[in-house]
Amino acid sequence: MRLITLAFVLLLALIQYPLWLGKGGWLRVWDLDRQVTQAQSHNEDLKQRNSKLESEVEDLKTGTGAVEERARFELGMIKKDEIFVQILDAGAALQASPAGAPVVAGTGAADKH
Repeated sequence: MRLITLAFVLLLALIQYPLWLGKGGWLRVWDLDRQVTQAQSHNEDLKQRNSKLESEVEDLKTGTGAVEERARFELGMIKKDEIFVQILDAGAALQASPAGAPVVAGTGAADKH
């Protein structure tokens, strides 16, 4: 009787091995499920990024607002009859001026873009 019980326990362990540790086992399924969840999250982030880029491309194709914004912030351009005013920190202004004199930034010059 003891030999039969031992044989059944051994047979049960042999049957359980592929279920837990085999190619299609629970641990492998859990790992693949985790990888799928990460990939889906990454795809959602990329979809949002693509949507933003698509709207920016559409704005650049149809309107002038995005072009003007880029010209202002990236190239420092201004429209005709606009006055450029740059505000500096107090520490930066004192370092920039030779004798501690106040620094006033601003011109009436206009660049066309």
